[in-house]
Amino acid sequence: MTHPARDLLTTTTAELAPGPQSNPLVPRIARGEASRRTLAALALEQSWVIPADRRAFLHLAERSATADPEAAAFFRTLAEGEALAGQRLDAFARACGVDETGAASYEPLPGCQAYPAYVAWLALNASPADVVLALTANFSAWGGYCATIATALREQYGFTEEACAFFDFFAEPSPELDGMATAAVKAALDAGRLDKTRAHAYGRLLQTYEAMFWSTLGDLPS
Repeated sequence: MTHPARDLLTTTTAELAPGPQSNPLVPRIARGEASRRTLAALALEQSWVIPADRRAFLHLAERSATADPEAAAFFRTLAEGEALAGQRLDAFARACGVDETGAASYEPLPGCQAYPAYVAWLALNASPADVVLALTANFSAWGGYCATIATALREQYGFTEEACAFFDFFAEPSPELDGMATAAVKAALDAGRLDKTRAHAYGRLLQTYEAMFWSTLGDLPS
């Protein structure tokens, strides 16, 4: 029999799963129909998202270090992952034709930066345990998108292994992180400090902002 924490993560992820029409861009990438300009914008937007999310996760780890060590471990691992992902992003950007001048002059799109802005809001305002549940549900969709993009970049665009490494990183399942999320949710449930309703609301907003990220990129002119 699974623990209620594992069941809660599973059911919340299923309830918050995005619909098939919520991300029109990734199917276009899968078919090789997205322009290099759109791929470059994806790289540049991620160059803003990754460091912002990393700092938010570090803040959540600091907030929960004493009272919620299981959540703190989860957020520290997330922050470490963002740092590793950031190291892989440059190769993708270069493959899309982004140079230092273009990166320095790029102005990020509000629709793409709503997601990290909300993650920062969660880092400041939300109970860390609730954020664990909300983020874990959101990451399931993100990982699937990355797996599709990694395949398409190779098969449709001829990108190198190095250029695909950013998406490969997020596409790979992480049993370690999954175990940490389960431990954090279990500890919060056992202590009576997990607000399922709030966590679900946070997750719904994260999925909405995620969809906004992709639709904003999808609306760019070719």
